[in-house]
Amino acid sequence: MADFIKHPVVPLPERDPEPVFSTEELVFTDEEKRQIEAYVARYPTADGAVMRTLWLAQEKFGFLPPEVIRLVADTLGLPYAQVYGVATFYTQYYKKKMGKYVLDVCTCFSCQVCGGYDVLHYLEEKLGIKKGETTEDGLFTIQEVECLGACGSAPVLQVTNGPYVFNLTEEKIDRLLEDLRAGKMPAFTSVTLPQDEDEMGGNRRTDAPQTATYVTPPVSKTLE
Repeated sequence: MADFIKHPVVPLPERDPEPVFSTEELVFTDEEKRQIEAYVARYPTADGAVMRTLWLAQEKFGFLPPEVIRLVADTLGLPYAQVYGVATFYTQYYKKKMGKYVLDVCTCFSCQVCGGYDVLHYLEEKLGIKKGETTEDGLFTIQEVECLGACGSAPVLQVTNGPYVFNLTEEKIDRLLEDLRAGKMPAFTSVTLPQDEDEMGGNRRTDAPQTATYVTPPVSKTLE
């Protein structure tokens, strides 16, 4: 037996886990089926619609346990392993039930150097949980994720696959948690860019409800 099977880097999934959803629940409505057909029609083959269909399924069921992934595979006429591979590759797809607010903390290189792990550990301390865990009240889940594509505003986190919160400090994290507990999601904010200040006041997004002035990212207290 291969050493990887004996000592996997990550725990191997169960072959036949107990289903979360019943057979009666595992159906797409006629409207959802029409939407999936529209996704498929955009691509030469059905596998092009995998990501959109998984997203639709996650919006419907809340997360993607194996039986939901199989529903997507059967609906698209694709092998389960292929759809499972896509669902498990991206952290934006939730393979287990998550908290109401999922805090995706970037610890990729730029955010790491600018304090990504400081943010991650501060959140763990504040919420009393470790990355990958959910608070007992079901309100917060913390995830460590790869690059969120906002390196110039590091350190950064994303809230439940939605708005970014950038240039994070302990004070800003405290305000974020307080707002989320009150049911207030952070608003989309456009960060100004120094190179654009002469032409457009630093703001490329004229539709943004609010802007924030670019600041030089900090240096991490620790990289561990």
